[in-house]
Amino acid sequence: MTCCFEDLRGKEIIQIKTGCKIGFVDDVEFETRTAKICNLIVYGRARVFGLFGREDDYVIPWGDIDIIGEDTILVSCDFPQRTKKRVDMFKNLLK
Repeated sequence: MTCCFEDLRGKEIIQIKTGCKIGFVDDVEFETRTAKICNLIVYGRARVFGLFGREDDYVIPWGDIDIIGEDTILVSCDFPQRTKKRVDMFKNLLK
């Protein structure tokens, strides 16, 4: 199967170990000398509509990709679990 960058951008990345959705491919890093893809990048979520910046980006090494399917990319790298502490903090502010 061959695909172009636009095809990669439409694929959702899922972590195999937890089944957690990481996001969609936003960018690709590649080695200029060999033209090989090094990393897939998923931009962090915007905080409060982007007013408070973004969370950290996910950088997924090409070696950690297990399967590239029609709609999804399955990866086996470890990511920190997202917490909902920020959401709870904002709920307290709105009370």
